[in-house]
Amino acid sequence: MGSIQERFYQNFIQDDRWRYLWDGLYVTLEVTLLATLIGILLGFIVAIIRSTHDRTGKFRILNALCQVYLTVIRGTPVVVQLLIIYFVIFGSMNVSKVLVAVLAFGVNSGAYVAEICRAGIMSIDIGQMEAGRSIGFSYAQTMWYIVLPQAFKNVLPALGNEFIVLLKETSISGYIALQDLTKGGDIIRSRTYDAFMPLIGVALVYLALVLGFSKLVSMLERRLNQSER
Repeated sequence: MGSIQERFYQNFIQDDRWRYLWDGLYVTLEVTLLATLIGILLGFIVAIIRSTHDRTGKFRILNALCQVYLTVIRGTPVVVQLLIIYFVIFGSMNVSKVLVAVLAFGVNSGAYVAEICRAGIMSIDIGQMEAGRSIGFSYAQTMWYIVLPQAFKNVLPALGNEFIVLLKETSISGYIALQDLTKGGDIIRSRTYDAFMPLIGVALVYLALVLGFSKLVSMLERRLNQSER
């Protein structure tokens, strides 16, 4: 098997194999960031529709469609959704694998973000809405200027945690042959026939990313708590 130093050299230094991890890390972060943006946008739209229906009874058809979306997405594995989007929806098209992954993870994340945001909106006292309407704001203006800013502040830490979950979920992108961080480690393993070094390397990179983002979320939570005092 050789010494640790020899195995490290063979897996990461020889033939610049470390670049598989570096390039894969870039793809992982790209997919995660873009999917997060889609998830937040989609989640907020669904949350507004559902919370508006809960409080006013409007948007019955849209609310029903949102419930179907939430049921289907939250009730099926994300890897199955990824494969359906790649092999079924875009099966006959020459589409970028990165785009497929972004759409799949964005749509999946949107379902969970929707419930996070809906809980944040519903946590705002109904008196805030009544106060906005009493000063002449329409329902939409009251939501935009009064309710949503408070709700967004309340759910920001939870959204940060959703980003961390999404970061780890992207490790299944290799199912569509997308060369992300995990796939980069798998390529190294196939070249060196050594599973330990590349897999431990991938795990350590994910761990470092998660710890870093978790620290940022904790700092954000402390900052929000201080601003409320």
